[in-house]
Order: sequence, then structure tokens, then C-alpha cells
Amino acid sequence: MTDTSQRTNPDSGSGGTSPLNKRGGGDPGTRGRTTIADGVVEKIAGMAARDVVGVHAMGSGLSRTFGAVRDRVPGGGKSVTRGVKAEVGESQAALDLEIVVDYGVSIADVARDVRGNVVAEVERMTGLEVVEVNIAVSDVKLPDEDDDEDEPSQRVQ
Repeated sequence: MTDTSQRTNPDSGSGGTSPLNKRGGGDPGTRGRTTIADGVVEKIAGMAARDVVGVHAMGSGLSRTFGAVRDRVPGGGKSVTRGVKAEVGESQAALDLEIVVDYGVSIADVARDVRGNVVAEVERMTGLEVVEVNIAVSDVKLPDEDDDEDEPSQRVQ
């Protein structure tokens, strides 16, 4: 048997009912708590950083090497969080990114564009305030260098 009675608002004086005093009353958006994991913010930031022209790759040489091996393992997949570290609080986030830029681009411009894109996307998708985005440029991709992240050449044609 369900209880369908309405509670009266003691402050109304008229004995009427108030929609806010019904069971579970109030704005549904205020019921409960939402937590966002560090990994979620890292994925968003990684995708946003990779969208910027001039960013060749994310992560240090060592992490890219391990990532290239992991990418070739069945089920390993590409890691969008490579080169991204996030610290997430209740209402704020701080990010550290490690990037490789293409030769010939302005590093200052790329860093500014990465920072702006990451802040905009993380804040839009999570509602968190991004308090800082630290960017470390760990390498420059030269035009004549082999790319570790390219697909391996097929042995059988």
C-alpha cells in the first residue's frame, strides 16, 4: 500500500499543501552528489589537447614507447590519458600535460591554444573550475624523424 497523502505546510496558515513538501520535494538536481574521477578529467583533457594544431603527441619519450607497445597488443587500444595527470577536488581541477610539438610551430602559441581548449572542454563537460593547466613540452617532432605512433608496416602484403 502506498502513502499518497500530502503534508501540509505549517507556515501557510491556510492549511494548504506546498509542492515542495511532498515526498522527495525540491529540485531533483539537488538530490544526491556527483563525483568525477581523475581518469574522466584526464580523458577529456587528453582529447582536447590532441585537437590542437601543432600537438604531435602526448607524453614523454618513454611513455610513448611503452604506449606504442601497448597499442599493438590486442585489446590494449590507444591511451588518451598518456601525458595527462589530473587532480580533481569537489569543485576544482588542476592538470599537468606533457606534449610533443611539431617542428616549426610556435611553442608558446601551441601551449596557449592547448591550455584554452583543455580549460574550455573540462569546464564545459564536468562543471569543475580548472584552476591551472601546466604544460611541459618534452620533445619536438622533426619532419625527417620516424614516427613511433604510426601503424607498423605489414609483414605480409
